[in-house]
Amino acid sequence: MKKLLVILGLVFIATSCKKECNCGKIVNDEITFDNAGNACYSLSIKNSCSDNVKTFCFDYNTWFDNHVGDNFCVTNQQSW
Repeated sequence: MKKLLVILGLVFIATSCKKECNCGKIVNDEITFDNAGNACYSLSIKNSCSDNVKTFCFDYNTWFDNHVGDNFCVTNQQSW
């Protein structure tokens, strides 16, 4: 009975821990402008879990301090 409880506990822990995949490698950076002239300092990031590429807009300092080839995590984003 103790072995069963230990096994069930381990299964519960393993299934309740979800790996967050919001990090990857920067594959592109550029500055774009919308119709109103607002700048988007964008980084395109290839997700390290799914290999999907998604482009995000950041403030100038974040964009300037990170470069193509760097690893980068998007803290306010779920996996993509």
